[in-house]
Order: sequence, then C-alpha cells, then structure tokens
Amino acid sequence: MIPTLILVSIISFGIMQLIPGDYLTKSQLDPTISRKTIEQQKENLGLDRPIHIRYWKWVEGIFTRGDFGYSFSHYRPVKNVLFKGRLGYTVFLGLITLGFTYLFSIPIGIYSATHQYAPSDHLVTLASFIGLSIPNFFLALVLLFFMAAVLNVGANLGIGGLFTEQYMAAPWFNGFVPNMGKITNFFWHVWPYVVAVGTASMAGVVRLMRGQMLEYMNRQFATTAEAKGVKESVVIYKHVFRNAINPIITGLGYSFRTIVSGSLITAIVLGIPTVERAYWTALNKQDEQVIMVGLTFFAIMLLFGNLFADFMLAWNDPRIRYD
Repeated sequence: MIPTLILVSIISFGIMQLIPGDYLTKSQLDPTISRKTIEQQKENLGLDRPIHIRYWKWVEGIFTRGDFGYSFSHYRPVKNVLFKGRLGYTVFLGLITLGFTYLFSIPIGIYSATHQYAPSDHLVTLASFIGLSIPNFFLALVLLFFMAAVLNVGANLGIGGLFTEQYMAAPWFNGFVPNMGKITNFFWHVWPYVVAVGTASMAGVVRLMRGQMLEYMNRQFATTAEAKGVKESVVIYKHVFRNAINPIITGLGYSFRTIVSGSLITAIVLGIPTVERAYWTALNKQDEQVIMVGLTFFAIMLLFGNLFADFMLAWNDPRIRYD
C-alpha cells in the first residue's frame, strides 16, 4: 500500500502539471492586474519554484506538520476546504448507503436464486435492470418532486441540503440529551440521498449474488449434501452462501471508495456538502493542492477497502486463509 500511495501522489502531482496554465492564468488575462502583482502572487503561492521542490515541500509538510497545503482559491488550509464540515457527513452518509445497499441486496439475491424463473424472480430481475438504468441524480430529482408535490412537506420540513434553516446552527446535544429535533431533521433530508445512490449499487449486487448462488447451488458439494438429507436451508446458507459471498466481499472492498466519491451529481442536486463536491470545485478553479490531496485521499480509501476485503475473505474462506 505504501509504494502504491507514493506512486499515486507522484502521478497526482504530475497530472496537475500537465494542465495548461495554473491558478493565476485568468489573472494574467485581466488588464487591471499588473504583471508585478501576478509575479508576487506566484512567489507567495510557491508557483515559481521547480516542480520537484514543490512536490517535496508538499510531502514533507504532510508527514512533519500534518499540513496538506494551502488552497489558492479559498486562501485557507486545504484540510479546511476539503474536510472541515464535509468529511464527517460524507463518511457517515457513505456508510449508511453501503449498509442500505448490502443489507437489502444480499437477501434479495438469495431469494431470487432460490426461486429461479418464478414470477417473483422475474420481478426482481426487472427491478434490478430498472435500478441499473436509472441515473442516480434523476432518481434524486424524482424523490424531491415526490416530497414537494405529493407529500407537500417542503414548507415545514424542507427538502435538499442537510437541515432546514432553524436547525443549521442548533447543537446536536443539549447537555447530555440528544437534540432529537435536529437528528430527525437530518435523517429526513438525507434519506433521498441514501435511496438514490444505494439503489443503483443494490441492483448490481443483487444480480451478482443471484448468479453466484445459482452457480454454487449446482456444484457437487451442494447436490451431495442434499442427497445425504441435509436440510435445504442448511445447504443454502451454510454451504452455498459461504462460497458465493466471496465476490460480494471483494466488491464491498472496492465500494469503500464510494463512501467519499461516486455520487457527485446526486450530491449537487440534493445540496449535500460532500468531499467530492469540494474536490469538483477545486478542479474548476485549478486549485492544485486541493486536487492533489483529493486524489490521494480517494486512493487511500480504495486501498483500505481492498485491505478490508482481504481480511474479510480470509475470515470467510479457510482456503484463502491457509494460502
């Protein structure tokens, strides 16, 4: 993981240098800004230094002072731009979405496989294809319309964002007592995000779970267990499911990246302040240090997801553990 992260950081930094211009390019086209002012800004922002020195200063600051750099466009530390007020909500919503996806999709996939070609199986298949084909942001718009036009709750509970105005500055706790009004308001605002993002992933997991279950239900060990009189539920859940779940676990590790990325347009539509939205804004402004930290952070989440999947696979499958 460590060599991979080093390589990712170098590639991230190198990609930024390939982009034509820099943060001050627009300033150079502005006749009201003098050349001297632009050169002074370049010196202040470190844009006049050689590439390798800027890279080394950036890496050194991260490991020695926990300094991720300085945002050129916001004139604030990168960690405040990218993470403050965003990381907690992003990770929390990502974990809820993953839980929603796998909590429902795995049982549905098992049910679909054990009822192959039944009307319920065809219904699940149809719903899965619909879920795969509908864009997340479009489903989010449909849910917003349903909340505003059908439920008619926009005036009282509000739609979009994380809170209504009255709860934005309210504390989460009144002493040691949770502020149930703010907690309830928060979950009311975020459930469309969880449903919109989770359903698309759920459809893919359902199809994969169904296919894996059908494959292992026809394996020799399953038919032998059935011939010995082992209960069907034991064969399904103890023998078939334990073998079929391995690709799902691998996919779960890869899905760790979706905790912080992969739902940009949906977050914009619903007004959710995620890390990826701040990263997208930095891309538009060529705020290179924010972009570099964002790319590295996304890579870290993916690598830790793969590591988590490796541990889970070893725990679930003795063959992998012994190897």
